[in-house]
Amino acid sequence: MTSIPHHIMPEAPEIYTPPMLGLGIDTGGTQTRWALAGADEEIIATGTAEGLTALHFNTVEGRNTFQQVFSGLAATAGSHGILQSVRAGITGFGSNTQHLQSTLAKIFKLPEQHVTVGNDIEIAYLDTFRPGTGYLIYAGTGSIAAYIDEQGKFHRAGGRGYMLDDGGSGFWIAREALRHVWRLEDEEPDQWVNSNLARNVFHSIGGHEWNHSREFIYHRSRGEIGKLALAVASAASTDEVAMDILKRAGQELARIGIAMCKRFGNKPIALSGRVQELHPVITESLRAHLPPEISFRQRPCQAHFSAARMAVRQIQSLSLPS
Repeated sequence: MTSIPHHIMPEAPEIYTPPMLGLGIDTGGTQTRWALAGADEEIIATGTAEGLTALHFNTVEGRNTFQQVFSGLAATAGSHGILQSVRAGITGFGSNTQHLQSTLAKIFKLPEQHVTVGNDIEIAYLDTFRPGTGYLIYAGTGSIAAYIDEQGKFHRAGGRGYMLDDGGSGFWIAREALRHVWRLEDEEPDQWVNSNLARNVFHSIGGHEWNHSREFIYHRSRGEIGKLALAVASAASTDEVAMDILKRAGQELARIGIAMCKRFGNKPIALSGRVQELHPVITESLRAHLPPEISFRQRPCQAHFSAARMAVRQIQSLSLPS
């Protein structure tokens, strides 16, 4: 039998091993942001999906939307590798997350111990500060100030929801604008044609009649209403009322930061969330209403990146021998 010389033996084909992945999810009222990280904690994919809140669990339609959004994320993650862990922060959820954890575990086909669920603000905080070192003011559709102390306990100021407060948030800005516009219409009908703010708002809503506003306010999602803040910001350069609303938004956000300082002492404050992107005057007003001795900075929020890396670390901790 003739043997094949070693130097011309065909090389065995390399066997492709899909990467082990951790999925980070940051879910807010306006949108859901997600990221996938590999074993080296490098982000390999990222994207967005429909926004969700805890309120979605109160209706059958909302639960169906929740199932659809996260089933879509599961399929997307599976196209990039083998998903082993999920870290999710979802707005509006408190400490009772066991049902949500088991629901997500079923959707992602993972053991429950491989899925961690918490408030979206906790992840955003840990993306910005180490525990005990500062306060995060987060302003998107809603608003909240957060502090995680050295013992890992979460503390909050604000964040009570749009029905009660959420001062300085996108929803708050939209509500203040609509309130002004319609009070002006009560006093002088059709004055909206002379207001840049009103014209912008009505253009975004789809009409100037009350039925257009009523439909928008009472039948759209909290996130959709919050997006109306963009129309307010675009009017600010030529409309004094719009500018005043944005300045007051900064003052409202400063208030919850100061509340934290009163409770736990002066610490650096960071502002994160999409409200800071609306107009520079919001941040300028916030800074002006904080005591000058308090350090302040803006922080682009990449909480979904941080959550993905936390998910990878969870994989590694679960694989360690006990």
